Amino acid sequence: MALTKDEKTKIIEKFRINDTDTGSAEVQIAILTEEIKQLTEHLKTHIHDYHSRRGLLKKVGQRRNMLGYLARTDVTRYRKLIKELGLRK
Repeated sequence: MALTKDEKTKIIEKFRINDTDTGSAEVQIAILTEEIKQLTEHLKTHIHDYHSRRGLLKKVGQRRNMLGYLARTDVTRYRKLIKELGLRK
């Protein structure tokens, strides 16, 4: 269920700000979003997996906090990221 190294590398390359960036808010939010998608698919088939459900809820909370931070600090980066990830409708 965890992201493979290749998947994580692709996400980092797509959302990084500069060549050495691996931990900016955009990268962290993008990685959390992909993990949330994978956990959501897992829970569709394994409905009673409550341990994974708790992990999913923790990741959603982390992403929400990171999005709040990004919205407070730089609204243009926030809007661009939301649009790229397709989080809001």
